[in-house]
Amino acid sequence: MNHYYQQAKFLQSATTTRTMPPEFGFEVAFAGRSNSGKSSTINTMCFQKSLARTSKTPGRTQLINFFGLTEGRALVDLPGYGYAKVPERIKKEWAKFIENYLTSRRTLCGLVIIMDIRRPMREHDETMLAWAKQRNMPVHIILNKADKLKRGPAQSSLLKVRRQLKVLGGQVSVQNFSTLKKQGIDELHHVLDQWFFPKIVE
Repeated sequence: MNHYYQQAKFLQSATTTRTMPPEFGFEVAFAGRSNSGKSSTINTMCFQKSLARTSKTPGRTQLINFFGLTEGRALVDLPGYGYAKVPERIKKEWAKFIENYLTSRRTLCGLVIIMDIRRPMREHDETMLAWAKQRNMPVHIILNKADKLKRGPAQSSLLKVRRQLKVLGGQVSVQNFSTLKKQGIDELHHVLDQWFFPKIVE
């Protein structure tokens, strides 16, 4: 278990590309549907309870939140997709904001996509995977809420997603995860270590 991520501290929020922090070092972005448990995953892997704020109303967060680590590394919490009931104009603004970050941020070195293990690989998830493949961006998929399924069905879901990913192609890995049972933290840390410190991790 790597306690490096316990050092994560809130850096700043951005509402436009102009309000993002200067590009320096390496960033890993976390994306996912509004009810996938994205913020809870970040809190769990950083051994903190309220680093990334969770919302009782999924889809309301329209900020990109940056959490700084040492040595120029950062975790980036993107607004959830599959938004709550908001005007169509707002949805388009959020989508454009996220797209601008993903396509123009030179410090972005990897993307973590959070999915509910009971409902993985939805349309928006596949759109994100297609974008990452086009940009040659490595992706790690978190099948969250594994505690909601028994071990057998959870493993079956994991294997099914792996088969789907073989068809889609790209640099993609996948694992089961549970914020409730603290399951899968080591595996997630190992992937992030490879992205943040490629010359150190074999």
